[in-house]
Amino acid sequence: MNKLSESQLGIFYALGAYLMWGIAPLYFKHLGFIPVYEILAHRVIWSVVVTALLVSYLKDWSNVLSVCRSYKSLMMLTMTSLLISCNWLVFIWAINNGKMLEASLGYFINPIVNVMLGLVFLSERLSRLKWFAVFLAFIGVAVQAWQLGELPWVSLVLPFSFAFYGLLRKKVKVKAITGLLLETMVVLPIAAFYLMVITHSDTSNLFNNDWSLNVWLMLTGVVTAMPLIFFGQAALRLPLSTLGFFQYLAPSLLFLFAVLLYDEPISFIKMFTFACIWSGILLFVFENKLIKWFK
Repeated sequence: MNKLSESQLGIFYALGAYLMWGIAPLYFKHLGFIPVYEILAHRVIWSVVVTALLVSYLKDWSNVLSVCRSYKSLMMLTMTSLLISCNWLVFIWAINNGKMLEASLGYFINPIVNVMLGLVFLSERLSRLKWFAVFLAFIGVAVQAWQLGELPWVSLVLPFSFAFYGLLRKKVKVKAITGLLLETMVVLPIAAFYLMVITHSDTSNLFNNDWSLNVWLMLTGVVTAMPLIFFGQAALRLPLSTLGFFQYLAPSLLFLFAVLLYDEPISFIKMFTFACIWSGILLFVFENKLIKWFK
């Protein structure tokens, strides 16, 4: 059997990452009775445990130490740590506060934000069709803001935080597991302090919980670490534009869960916003074919 090429391997990792992200909302919805900051603290703590075990299994601590000696890499990973922590916090809050559709919309906007970051930071150019796609996304967000009387902050914080995370992680040439371990270690003291000192909820003391609940909490590390590790591997092997294509999978599942499983109301304005975003996405995906058709 022929070995997979780097691009094929990248596609496998990307597909795995976004499928896991697409199913993750069901997991965190199950933990909805636990305070949001507490879930975030567990995500951080158990992600450190999972990634540390993986690094030990792979006997790769020398690579971790070499990255720690690079001031530039540590600074970049500190920034990505803050970005992904912000993304996790808003995502958990949205899932457990009936804002799953807004989260879905945010991740549909994500590929368009990636293109805008490429324009600003990577000197990439946009065709007229891509500019029109960006304009459609702007119209969709503007209409949503008009209906709400304020900006749909969940639908903006999620894509911008994750797009900047992806951009910076692509610039840090470290292994996915190493990067995630150091990112979570940056915020580990904050998470541990919150869980042990600040919060006093009914579930904050693991010794007072049922073993089944503690297993669910511990597995947040696996749910968090595995898709990010897969994403990191995919980001090293695929162009940002190709990676962006797979981003439609997770928000599509999120949209279906919100409407079919959790009966979130979907108004005409929300459907109009989604229609604008989906139209923009179609322009991105089928740009070359559209150009050929109209020649």
